[in-house]
This record gives sequence, structure tokens and C-alpha cells, in this order.
Amino acid sequence: MTAPYGQSYGQQPHPYYGAPQSPYGAPPPQGPVRPRVLWIVLSWVFFVVTLVIGGVIFAGGVGSTIANIGEIAPKTTFTGGETVKVNLDPADSPAIWAAAGQPTDVSCQVTGADPSQKITLEKAAGNQTLTYDGTNWEMLFTVGVPASGQYQVACDGDGVTFGVGKQLLSAAGEVAGGLVGGLAALILVPGFGFMVALLVTIVVLVRRGRARRRMAGMY
Repeated sequence: MTAPYGQSYGQQPHPYYGAPQSPYGAPPPQGPVRPRVLWIVLSWVFFVVTLVIGGVIFAGGVGSTIANIGEIAPKTTFTGGETVKVNLDPADSPAIWAAAGQPTDVSCQVTGADPSQKITLEKAAGNQTLTYDGTNWEMLFTVGVPASGQYQVACDGDGVTFGVGKQLLSAAGEVAGGLVGGLAALILVPGFGFMVALLVTIVVLVRRGRARRRMAGMY
């Protein structure tokens, strides 16, 4: 018997649907988030290195300042009533210093091998003092010599230790330069390292956040 209307009720093939397709295309690839956190670690290690470098340069500047003070302080010392022979160079801006426990009257004179040489001895301006190697020195006179050579220096003063060194103001620029240079290095070098580390940290964190959103399918 045939079905009405010519329809056949035999076995029909099932349609093939295949694997479900994502409406958004292929899923984003999975893998490690880039850039790596290692870049942040390295940037802060770089900051620590610049901090150490700045400290070393600062210490060098302080050491240079101490060395300059050592150049200013008297190297040749003598007591009142003594005469010493010293090598003086006008380029060094020589000066006579004194170390005394209390105020006292002093006088000094400088002579050369040639009596005709013009040597000047002027009282130091203001109160110029320094402390070096545990001794407090006060500059008494500036010495003007016509040429480099050997001169005789004699001073009188009860209980006073005299010394021949350099003028304080003539080396003030070198002293200040050592301190300022060292301080600038202590601030600028680590400051540069900190800015680099901070910038790298921000960039890495922002890019890692974007990478995570891409992996999660959030565009």
C-alpha cells in the first residue's frame, strides 16, 4: 500500500551539523602574558645600581673636598721665635696660618735670597679659619712673592704654632665644586635610574593588562 499524496515514510538521512562554530571566529591564542615581569625586576635592579654609582661619586666628591682642605692647611709648621725655609710659589697663593689657644699678639716676616725682591705681607681679610687633622687654624697673612723659590719665614708669638699653607678663598671654588658635584651626582644619577624603573614598570603593567584582556576575548 502506498502512502497518500505520494509521500514516503521510509528512513531519511539525518542532516550533518558538524562542530559548533563560534560567532566570533577562532578563540584568541593562549600563552604566557607579555611582556614579562622580569623587565620590571631588571629596571629596579638598574635603579639600585645607579643609587650605588651616585653614592660612589658623592663619596669621591667629599674625598676631593677633604683633599683640597688638606692642600690649603699648613704643611710646614713652627713655633714663635723660629725661622723656617719654605718653597713658595705665587701661583699657590701662599699664606701664613696660626693655631693658638687664646688671642695673642703676633708678627711675621718673609725674606728671600735676594734682598731686592719685593715681598708683600698683608693681613688676611675677615676671620678665615679651618680645622684639619684635629688642629684649628686661623689665617693671619697673605704672602706675595715675585717668583717661585725658597724663602725664609719667621714669626713671633707666645704659645702660638705657625704654619705656611695656602689662602682659603683662593681654593674655595675647588672645595665648593667637589661638594656640589658630589651632591649633584647623588641626586641626578639615582633620580635617572628611578625614572627609568618607574616608566618601565608602568609600561609593562599596562601592556600586560591589555594582553590579558585580549586572551579573555575582551577587545
